[in-house]
Amino acid sequence: MANFEYEILEHFGVISETSNGWTKELNLVSWNKHKPEYEIRTWEHENSKAGKGITLTHEELITLKELLDGMDLENLEENYDEDYEDIDY
Repeated sequence: MANFEYEILEHFGVISETSNGWTKELNLVSWNKHKPEYEIRTWEHENSKAGKGITLTHEELITLKELLDGMDLENLEENYDEDYEDIDY
């Protein structure tokens, strides 16, 4: 298995935490000394182990923010919650 080096250059915040202690975070990360990109990724305690995630360029992050700003987040769950069960990942 390949060995990856990473450096979290900026931690913006924790989005959620699972029952086993993994956190989903938004960070600016450089992998193997490459240009840093924004990531939404799961991390083990104190960022010792990385899980699956998505990587976004600066332009993609701006687009995501614009999409989120345009959504009615307050009422979004009301439209779908009744028909589906909660799943604890």
